[in-house]
Amino acid sequence: MLMISDLLDASEVAAYREALTRAQWQDGLVTAGSVSQSVKQNEQVTSQCELGQALADKLRQRLSQHPLFISAALPQSILRPRFNRYRNNGHYGLHIDSAIMASDDGKGLFRSDLSATLFLSDPDSYSGGELSIDTGFGVQEVKLPAGSLVLYATSRWHQVEPVTAGERVAAICWIQSLVAADTQRELLFDLDQSIQRLQQLAEARAEHRQLTGVYNNLLRQWAIT
Repeated sequence: MLMISDLLDASEVAAYREALTRAQWQDGLVTAGSVSQSVKQNEQVTSQCELGQALADKLRQRLSQHPLFISAALPQSILRPRFNRYRNNGHYGLHIDSAIMASDDGKGLFRSDLSATLFLSDPDSYSGGELSIDTGFGVQEVKLPAGSLVLYATSRWHQVEPVTAGERVAAICWIQSLVAADTQRELLFDLDQSIQRLQQLAEARAEHRQLTGVYNNLLRQWAIT
């Protein structure tokens, strides 16, 4: 699991929030699978909403250009983000996201390796609404500042706790990675971060060159294209 602070700055968050007041919203059950029907209670921007599509595509472009996101996710494809809203005790009970989803055009299939939630509401503006993720080492509750994002393996059980006051607005998206296996992808991320730190040290040029070769050879071995 990785937190990315300030993916959007305050003015960008405000612009998204204002635009979303003009979007078309619907009951989140419309896109819930058979298992999620009994645990999902939220609202989401309709897939037909042109304003929502434009906002989602703008956000997807930002993600595809963010160095830390790219290093961690190694994205092959990013499904168009969706905007959701929780209020009046809205929640999303314990679940795992679908492994295979329809592509944006509905003509292909998409393997969901990673999930991301971008918080668009200030945490002090609502009560509850924590994103609880079972990391495998325990449950971690995530409630980030507006404009910050959490990235985690789609294979993890997670839930959104009831929002008992205020309103929690967020964007969610899924990523198909070049490296499907979580452990391999996490190893490559740690290696890449070390390489970037070594790049700043003039006395570590040989080590930087060697680890860069190791990284590329591992990626070549593990990548699915």
